[in-house]
Amino acid sequence: MAEPNKWAPSDVLDPIKRFLEGDLPMTPSIKVEQYLDGETLVVRAEVPGIDPDHDVDVSVSEGMLHIKAEREEKSEHKSKSGYRSEFRYGSFQRSIALPPGAKEEDITASYKDGVLEIRAPAPATPPEASTKKIRVEHS
Repeated sequence: MAEPNKWAPSDVLDPIKRFLEGDLPMTPSIKVEQYLDGETLVVRAEVPGIDPDHDVDVSVSEGMLHIKAEREEKSEHKSKSGYRSEFRYGSFQRSIALPPGAKEEDITASYKDGVLEIRAPAPATPPEASTKKIRVEHS
């Protein structure tokens, strides 16, 4: 049986692994890649281990795409020498500027294999900012 005060290699390696995977609270941002597919902005966000129906919120406001996700992960290790349980919780968010002319109703999102993909089509030529002439009244 292992001594209670003796350290195990996992005591050192687990926090390093969690840091590299972005699971520590010091990294509250979601890892994303974004690119243009023709006239469509594609944003792929890495959010493994979540339930997209309950743990993800995708919204649009003032020309920005907002992605929020919450993760709760539990791991248990049972062996002849003991039992170890670990919980990890995290709330992550990211905001990305949408291309000019992108319409909220045309944006779609899908989730597969731990990756959230959001597609925001935009017109080839963004609509010009409308200018309205204000008439000056004389008194």
